Amino acid sequence: MTADLISQADTIVRIAIIAPPFIPVPPVAYGGTELFLADLAEGLVERGHDVTVYANGASQVACDVRWIYRDAEWPLQSPSSGALKSVVHGSWAFHDAAARDADLIHVNDSIHVPMSRFVSIPVVHTLHHPHEPELTSLYQLFPNVAYVAISHAQCRLEPLPHISTIHHGLRLSSYTYRESKQDYVCFLGRIAPVKAPHLAIEAAQRAGVRLKLAGEIQPIFRAYFDEQIAPHLDGWQIEYVGEADLAGKNELLSHARALLFPIQWEEPFGLVMAEANACGTPVLAFQAGSVPEVIEDGVNGRICEDVEEMAEWARDPCVDPFTCRRRAEQHFSIDVMVDAYEALYRGVLRTGRRQHVESV
Repeated sequence: MTADLISQADTIVRIAIIAPPFIPVPPVAYGGTELFLADLAEGLVERGHDVTVYANGASQVACDVRWIYRDAEWPLQSPSSGALKSVVHGSWAFHDAAARDADLIHVNDSIHVPMSRFVSIPVVHTLHHPHEPELTSLYQLFPNVAYVAISHAQCRLEPLPHISTIHHGLRLSSYTYRESKQDYVCFLGRIAPVKAPHLAIEAAQRAGVRLKLAGEIQPIFRAYFDEQIAPHLDGWQIEYVGEADLAGKNELLSHARALLFPIQWEEPFGLVMAEANACGTPVLAFQAGSVPEVIEDGVNGRICEDVEEMAEWARDPCVDPFTCRRRAEQHFSIDVMVDAYEALYRGVLRTGRRQHVESV
């Protein structure tokens, strides 16, 4: 597509979005990246763009979906088998997108970034991971890729020449807003040490409130669940309700007094915080990573210094549910996200940067 055509039509015609091949787009349960990709792809289609998503055959996103692996595979059998599968999937997708005259390729897995050297099509890469020096070094070899951080906190850690920040957005109509809450708080996320459901349990116990935990237990974290979570489950005050699909998320989040988010890492974004707000539910979080960008203390949640403070607010967050929903609408909607990606895509296409690789 020429710069003149972009200017005249003010639109992007053919966008190839390459998802990891493991989880369906959108996900049935776990899959923050895949939920983001489904919402982005469908938001772009609704604006008249021609979008192809390269995913697995279990995907149901409302656009053209192409795949070479029919079935989902999650959790992975092993990291090495996952890397090999991603290489096969990504290299095929790059070749197919170029053969189908895509105007732009948008990748979402760091392993696909080096494949950009084989096409003259502009490439965008969204970073879905915390800062890792090895990945930053990889990205620096490909300076003409347009990188997207999903929070300003993440962006500040990446010394790349072409990087911008675009927060994730949600299809807010998919989330049930409730003003009236039930007498429990909740945790929703991977059952993993960095997400710290054990600290959510401690906060609930200190507060004397009920806690419902939901999330995936990956095999690598089974011992963590058995040793630090399971002994506290009593079926009443502390309850594990399993994984949650969209209906389950709505039921859990919309009725909860608050979502507990006691993270122990530099969270790149934390989509569940926006999901809770979309349901009118405040978030009680520790300050790390993206939290201060998503949560305004006292407005749509509370930023807590420690478990003791989280326990105090768990009894009564003193946050208006409508304000939570309103903040999600203003800052974390699909429209806000798609506006930003459209602007980025247009800028990348106008620049027309061809790929080159820095010397190693």
